[in-house]
Amino acid sequence: MPIVLRWLLRLGPLNPIAVRLVQSGSRRPKHFLLRMGYLGTMMIALMWMLVANTAGDQVAYRDLAAGASNAFVYIAFLQIGLICVLAPVFMAGAIAQEADPRTWDILLTTPLGAAEIVLGNLLGRLFLILALLVSSLPLFGVTQLFGGVPGESIFASYGIAAGAATLVGTTAVALSVSRVVGRRAVFAFYVSVVSYLAVTLAADRISGGGGRVTYLTAINPFLALEALLNPLNYQRAAPGSLRAPASWFLEHPVTTWVALSLGLSVVLIALSIITVRVGGIAGVGGLGGRDSGGGGGSGGGGVGVLRRALRLGAAGSQRRPARWVWSNPVAWREAASRNATLPRILARWSFILAGLVGGAAVVGFFHSGAVGLDTFRALLLYTVLGEIVIIALVAVNMSATSITREREDGTLDLLLTTPITPRQYLSGKLRGMVAYLLPMLSVPLATLGMAGLYAGLVEMGVAQSPEPMAVAVRAAAGFSLAPPVVPLAPVMVPALLSEGVFSVALVSVPFIATCVMVGMSFSMRNKSVLTAVTQSIGVVAALSGVIGLCAWNAGPSVPLLGPVLGALSPASAVYAVVFPEHGLAYSFQSGQQLTPRLSLALGALIAALIQFMVVYSLLASMTRTFDATVRKLAGIK
Repeated sequence: MPIVLRWLLRLGPLNPIAVRLVQSGSRRPKHFLLRMGYLGTMMIALMWMLVANTAGDQVAYRDLAAGASNAFVYIAFLQIGLICVLAPVFMAGAIAQEADPRTWDILLTTPLGAAEIVLGNLLGRLFLILALLVSSLPLFGVTQLFGGVPGESIFASYGIAAGAATLVGTTAVALSVSRVVGRRAVFAFYVSVVSYLAVTLAADRISGGGGRVTYLTAINPFLALEALLNPLNYQRAAPGSLRAPASWFLEHPVTTWVALSLGLSVVLIALSIITVRVGGIAGVGGLGGRDSGGGGGSGGGGVGVLRRALRLGAAGSQRRPARWVWSNPVAWREAASRNATLPRILARWSFILAGLVGGAAVVGFFHSGAVGLDTFRALLLYTVLGEIVIIALVAVNMSATSITREREDGTLDLLLTTPITPRQYLSGKLRGMVAYLLPMLSVPLATLGMAGLYAGLVEMGVAQSPEPMAVAVRAAAGFSLAPPVVPLAPVMVPALLSEGVFSVALVSVPFIATCVMVGMSFSMRNKSVLTAVTQSIGVVAALSGVIGLCAWNAGPSVPLLGPVLGALSPASAVYAVVFPEHGLAYSFQSGQQLTPRLSLALGALIAALIQFMVVYSLLASMTRTFDATVRKLAGIK
């Protein structure tokens, strides 16, 4: 065999690290369940969309083709979303497992070269993600049986998803090689991915009004996919009208996204290969990955005004002012320990303050005429949804590490020697984490409440807006990227439901509590923090995606029960409040103004009751099996 070919095979297919990762990952029950969950979610969503878009006793071939086309659009976006969720799950091990046990130091003592070490870690984990993409190809082939879905669109959507997965994978490997991150960086990695997608999506809607391609389209996979599948409502620049590099971004956003994602991946991998033998960024710059700080002494220096106001002792001090403990000490400890240090307090309240100021700024921009009605509502939608997603991720991360971390550091063994019962322990953790998250959850609710209050004042004639706060109801065929159709006799409805914040609050609070309970259940049953976090995020994302997609499509298209079903998910509820002419289209087309709004509130109440029942059931089940599970994992660190 030629030496060059043998070297290339050692870098890729025959790389021992890649082979080990593929073999071990293929046998893990967690990865098997993730693959089954991914395909199951795709199959359920495809069947739902095909049935919803081809309802009726007699369906023409043209309607079948249109229904298959709409189903393909939904499934393509769902696939991108699942890949963005599952890619960090598969790549999280590259951040934590390779950094925590000093695996890099061990690998560097082997005969493997730097390129073999880095590419082996990347290709071994990336193979599992790309295998998910390939496994769903037959589902997309089903849509071609009805016509209306060109084959090049299917493969182009796969190229966009593969570019996103590759970029996420190379970023995770680069973070692992840097040696300055550890287990805590896994959650930051999740939040960074979600925040980047949300911020670029919102900025694109603001700058382009949602009607034309912008420079941000080529750096966001969702926007690139929309440019591919929705060329009428998301128009590109005319071919040949611009010069490079503007033509790359505005005329060919899909090709540019794939090229940029792959190019940036090559750069990150090259930097990782160069720096892996010198200790990554930590070795090049002399950085440390842990906080320094003394433990002894009564503290040097006095207590600052800010630390005194927050009831904290001096930096490095072993003393601090006494605090009042709640009736349930576990609940108090869970809520208070999250605010135990000054950086945590500042980070939490900075998020709250920035969110409130941003929400007021959104309303102020519209009132001053700086942005139009559609831009105002789009900005409001993305701001509220982005904040809810971030808070849900925080809830899952907190809960998934709550019990596992106490088991690892021995705190759980100490708590078991006290008179605290399992129910007090679990319910206390639930209460403490929800109490900690409620001020953060008030940010999106306050933002939506300020916008609703402004819309209510305009509706009552107390205030005046630069544009009429009324819009025509769109077609009641469900949310679609197809051009909206306005009836011959359009029904005018409020552009924003003023009372909608109460419905969203009814859904959001129990939703966060459900996220906490799901994370706690995995935290109690797993010995590893990383495993508990990844499994919790995967389950919450899959369930939220399926329920949200069904609710999103049922709200505008199902008569009578549409608003009730549309409130089952926080995302669909927010959409129905901000865009009622879309989210509650069928119900408003009947001419009723009050019934859809009451139905939305009723649906929010039903959703809250269902989620509270889920929380209670999980709590009862965990309480019943707590002793057996703890004994089973006793002594495991």
